[in-house]
Amino acid sequence: MKKTISFACLIACTFIWGTTFIAQDTGMDNIGPFTFNSVRFFVGFLTVAPFVLLFEKKKVYEQIKVKRNQFYKLIIPVGIFLFLATALQQASLLYTDVANSAFFTIFYVPMVPIIVYFLFSEKLHWSIWPSVLACVIGGYLLSDVGDANMRFGDSLVLVGALFWALHIIYIGKIINQFDLPFFIALLQNLVVAALSFLLAVIFEEIDFSKIKLETFEILYAGILSGGAAFALQLFGQRNISVAPAAIVMSLEGVFAAIAAWIILNQILGLNNIIGCMLIVGGILLSQLAPIYEKNYK
Repeated sequence: MKKTISFACLIACTFIWGTTFIAQDTGMDNIGPFTFNSVRFFVGFLTVAPFVLLFEKKKVYEQIKVKRNQFYKLIIPVGIFLFLATALQQASLLYTDVANSAFFTIFYVPMVPIIVYFLFSEKLHWSIWPSVLACVIGGYLLSDVGDANMRFGDSLVLVGALFWALHIIYIGKIINQFDLPFFIALLQNLVVAALSFLLAVIFEEIDFSKIKLETFEILYAGILSGGAAFALQLFGQRNISVAPAAIVMSLEGVFAAIAAWIILNQILGLNNIIGCMLIVGGILLSQLAPIYEKNYK
């Protein structure tokens, strides 16, 4: 039952992430990527704060008091990896289109099992590898990447995918040791907002009248993605290991394509539909194969 709830949390998380791609792209019509991320994640911080006060105020003191140093060792890389991943992804949208950004972001799916297998020596079920392959091929078909030339924006996303992978891995580590999903989401939002603000001050002009023009996009990306989705990711990864979780989260490409079809009237071709089916098939294989083997051995 717990695993089912976690699976549902990850699906909800990826739905929000997928639809947020459009808000991220249109939200930079008047402001720069670092300004957008700074305000977006500060809104996410404000969104999560009441839940920390309501549900985790006592637990924060009790759990961190016992393992304070360990908590800092994990929360700092979690915040920095999220900052680097979101900064590179947001900046990439200035140089490449949403389709390419969605495709190259999905490369965190193969990176996660490779990192945990070779660097952390974790055992993986055999179904992970064909599932990863299905998700990457599905992402390619879904995104309509017409040529193999790596533009500057695509390179940014690909480097960002490494930090997405590391963020997923370290979220798995911290949530297994500290049952504080809202507090962890709160702190990582604060880290990303602060570091993004620092870059915005250095490289961009902060104009509040222009920020107001992006109010809808900032609130959508802040409340739903920065606040709700990252909290849902933490709830989801409590009972699902990092490699299968990364495969499930690749579903954001499917939701991004469907959102573009509904909102932007973009047509879903045969390749897009096959891509969706491959990603869904990869997710089902990674989740059902271990259960089947366990029940019928």
